[in-house]
Amino acid sequence: FKNIKVTGLMTMGPRFGNPEDSRPYFVQTRKIFERIRELNLPNVEMKYLSMGMTNSYRVAIEEGANIVRIGSKIFGER
Repeated sequence: FKNIKVTGLMTMGPRFGNPEDSRPYFVQTRKIFERIRELNLPNVEMKYLSMGMTNSYRVAIEEGANIVRIGSKIFGER
């Protein structure tokens, strides 16, 4: 896929429950993100690590997220 450029990874932990339950998912995703970045692959520029949602965004930021999805916090539940 020569016309596709990978710029990061995205993951979501469990949607409900204790936000700490998401931490292992975020830790593992950050490790994978860093490994891919070290490979210096063509068409891969690891800039964005998107993890967490309204329930778990604080944990996601602690684990290295630079993008979080907090729509429910801003716009309310669907």
